[in-house]
Amino acid sequence: MRSEEVDITTGTEEVVHDLTGVCERFLADVDGDGLLHVWVPHATAGLAILETGAGSDDDLLTALRDLLPADGRWRHRHGTPGHGRDHVLPALVPPYATVPVLGGVLALGTWQSICLVDTNVDNPVRRVRLSFLPG
Repeated sequence: MRSEEVDITTGTEEVVHDLTGVCERFLADVDGDGLLHVWVPHATAGLAILETGAGSDDDLLTALRDLLPADGRWRHRHGTPGHGRDHVLPALVPPYATVPVLGGVLALGTWQSICLVDTNVDNPVRRVRLSFLPG
């Protein structure tokens, strides 16, 4: 298995950050089949496969704000007010994704992208682990 970690700057606003290019660069010297496993070792971030650029990324953040409001209801209370919701996020948007790789190319659908979902405005840099498991 080949594996490496990359740092992704997400900033201080909620974001859906497209990782597809990062994943493609990681696979640049792969010419076989296998699986790309993407892992976010954080308690307040997740990964999603979705269309970006046509509003779906903003729709996801809006839906998460509706489901997980940044208010005082959360028992987990350190950090920015409402931060407890960020700790619930990975239960809805898991911190992992696995995508088939065929001939060194991600086997994503036409409009699919691999995205880091980060609602935690207290942590502007995220670590993402990419692992290629040859088939």
